[in-house]
Amino acid sequence: MNLPAAARYKTRMQTSNRLFDELAKMATNAAGAARGLQQEVEALMRGQAERLLSQMDLVNRDAFEAVKAMATKAREENEALSARVAALEAEIAALKAK
Repeated sequence: MNLPAAARYKTRMQTSNRLFDELAKMATNAAGAARGLQQEVEALMRGQAERLLSQMDLVNRDAFEAVKAMATKAREENEALSARVAALEAEIAALKAK
């Protein structure tokens, strides 16, 4: 079967176009599968991290900030009381010296 050159070229182009179409479909499918795999791995990692964190007995941010504020207030009160005790001791020492 001898086809004219133009017909042979057209047949080769159609075959080549189909090949490229199939390659493009495969690449699209592979990209979609990779994206799905990535999302699945991320979900598994997130679940694992949440499970580990829940077992660690950690406090939440609000509780931490409340305890931090209480500690700051206690430190300030301690410093004020220390200054008051020092003043009273100085007053007692002055009274004893008279």
